[in-house]
This record gives sequence, structure tokens and C-alpha cells, in this order.
Amino acid sequence: MQKIPMTVAGEKALREELERLKKDDRPRIIKAIQEAREHGDLKENAEYHAAREQQGFIEGRIQDIESKLAFAQVVDVTKLPNNGKVIFGTTVTLLNTDTEETVTYKLVGEDEAVVRENKISVGSPIARALIGKSEGDVVVVQVPSGAVEYEIDLVEYI
Repeated sequence: MQKIPMTVAGEKALREELERLKKDDRPRIIKAIQEAREHGDLKENAEYHAAREQQGFIEGRIQDIESKLAFAQVVDVTKLPNNGKVIFGTTVTLLNTDTEETVTYKLVGEDEAVVRENKISVGSPIARALIGKSEGDVVVVQVPSGAVEYEIDLVEYI
């Protein structure tokens, strides 16, 4: 399996979620299953089936996180020299050449992407168009409504 890029904050968030799943959620579900079993006939017991389903989800998520962390390639851009080039983990301010509007995105791993916080996946069309480019470069991004031209105004390693 290939390495999974993630930021320092992304790795921290996954580790915190994993700890919560193992220390809080897993024991709570095990207890709920035990209590549901005590109510008798398991075929007709909706509480039991719901708890078992939730247990399956939690165990699957634990395995998913452990796998991602095992193959994580944590990139800390604050420790890299800022040469103005867009790489994974950088924060990029773009100028829409048509509307003169600016937008700022942080290029993050798939699990970290939150569009409303302007954190976009490194695999997104915008990020793919930006990777390897530098401040001052103009890039054309294909979006559902057509092509949008951006000028890379600022690249920050924060």
C-alpha cells in the first residue's frame, strides 16, 4: 500500500478519534450489547441489533484509522523552507482572474478535507492543478461550470 499524506493536525485528529473509539465508544457499546442480551429473545430485540450494528461500525472505523496511521506520511510544512511552490500542506491564496475575488485554501489529506473551512483534499481538481506551481503562476481549473482561471497570489507554509 502506498503512503497516505496527512498534515500534523490531521494525524493528531485521527489519533484522538482512535483513542475515543477505543476508550469511550467501544466499552459503551459492549455494555449496551450486554444489557440488551439480558432483555431476552435476541431475534425480536431491536436494542440488541442496533448496538451490534453500531459495534460493527466502530470496529470498522478503528481498523480504518489504524491502517491510515500505519501508512501515514506526515508532512509538516512549517519545517520546510518556503520557496513559493505549492506542495501538500501549504495554504494558497488564489485570485480569480475574471472576478478579482480571492480565496484561500489549505491543501490537506482526504480525511482532513472540510470545504466550509477551505481545507481541500490534495486529490481535488483545484489542488491537482496547483501542486508544483509557484506564486505568480496562472492555473486553469476545470470545475463543473467550466474553466476558472486563478493566479497564485500567495503560498504560505503555515
